[in-house]
Amino acid sequence: MHFVPAIVPSSERIEPAWWFAFRDSKLLFKLAGEAALIPCVADLAELNLKPIRKQYLGKLDGRPCYSSELSDDAVAPEGMTFGELRSLFGLLEEDFFWLAGRAIQIVNWDQTHQYCGRCGTPSETKTDERAKICPKCGLLHFPRISPAIIVAVLKDNKILLARANRFPHGLYSVLAGFVEPGETLEDCIKREVKEEVGVGLKNICYFGSQPWPFPHSLMIAFIADYAGGKITIDETEIADAGWFTAHNLPRIPDKASIARRLIDWFVAKYQ
Repeated sequence: MHFVPAIVPSSERIEPAWWFAFRDSKLLFKLAGEAALIPCVADLAELNLKPIRKQYLGKLDGRPCYSSELSDDAVAPEGMTFGELRSLFGLLEEDFFWLAGRAIQIVNWDQTHQYCGRCGTPSETKTDERAKICPKCGLLHFPRISPAIIVAVLKDNKILLARANRFPHGLYSVLAGFVEPGETLEDCIKREVKEEVGVGLKNICYFGSQPWPFPHSLMIAFIADYAGGKITIDETEIADAGWFTAHNLPRIPDKASIARRLIDWFVAKYQ
């Protein structure tokens, strides 16, 4: 499917559209067998829903797409329900899943930028770009995106995996962390790995990237080689860490994440 992002609808014509409607960050959908379906109606009023705010996203295969924020007491129409977006991976078609991720980020941004952060004046939505502008002081606010690195560290035929204190029991993953002001991505990788598990790195190579709307990250993935040091965990963040071969992996993240793509790449290379 082909998605074309846009800010303003290309036509005033009322037509059926995909609606990514959220109540308290939970997405409205209909479960049909083992598939989750996004509502397709001309207006949410057809479902007896009245959005607090709505945002035009663009077109998916020529059909308009909207995101919308519903009130906390909104009632799901008959045959529909609200669910956490992350739990819908594998139920929603992949294009709809990632478009829903875009939608919830825009909903959250719109919700939290109703006023200027500098002077407190009610902000206005720009019509020529995805931004809020203060009519008094001119301050611009674009949707927030937080860059974060994620890295597979390799030593011989082993990968370094860690279990964060916040993880479910038994779950391990590659290391990740947010980029700080003034850092390059490479600096961030070296700092995060050193802080969390105490080892050094070399040969840092780009692997890929993934938007991660939980709530507003951009995950930038790398592969790096171990360059020395003994694993020494930062117990405030990490519960355990170790080297694993492709044949003795612990429980790892689900396939929705680029963390899993990194681990799957390692397994394919070293199994």
